[in-house]
Amino acid sequence: MAINNIDIQDKLVETFGESVFNFNQEFDIFSFEIEASKNTAVLLFLKNSEELRFHFLTDLCGIHYPDNDEAHQFAIVYHMHNWYENKRIKIKTYLSAAPEVKSIANIFPAANWMERETYDFYGINFIGHPQLKRILNMDEMISFPMRKEFPMEDSGRTDKDDRFFGRTTINL
Repeated sequence: MAINNIDIQDKLVETFGESVFNFNQEFDIFSFEIEASKNTAVLLFLKNSEELRFHFLTDLCGIHYPDNDEAHQFAIVYHMHNWYENKRIKIKTYLSAAPEVKSIANIFPAANWMERETYDFYGINFIGHPQLKRILNMDEMISFPMRKEFPMEDSGRTDKDDRFFGRTTINL
């Protein structure tokens, strides 16, 4: 029997109540949000459920929303896949301006590098991660380059003349 979105939603709400919410179908991916404190419990449930069988973590990434309120400055997005029925889901959880969330590297070993990359670029602390350190940037780096805290271009640079990039303005 094919698993559908209503089955997934019903099982999650039955087990976690109001900790799972904002269920939505986005293109071919069923998505929902969870409370950050429940991330390991929800992902473990989705993986171990005999009916749901989301055994594969496709991706884990971070997002920075600098214009959001203090409690929703950062987000973690998990993409999971049920290979048996070719069903995908997206799970999103919001974090505060001092972002931290429990590591899922013990549930999905592939999350180890994904969490390290997210830490490296966004500064999100994964509590309980076995070796949370930079993976792509230099260890000496003190900033997190994917945070939207810096202007896109240095206004003092003279080599960034729009004419050099084919962007000219027409004066009428």
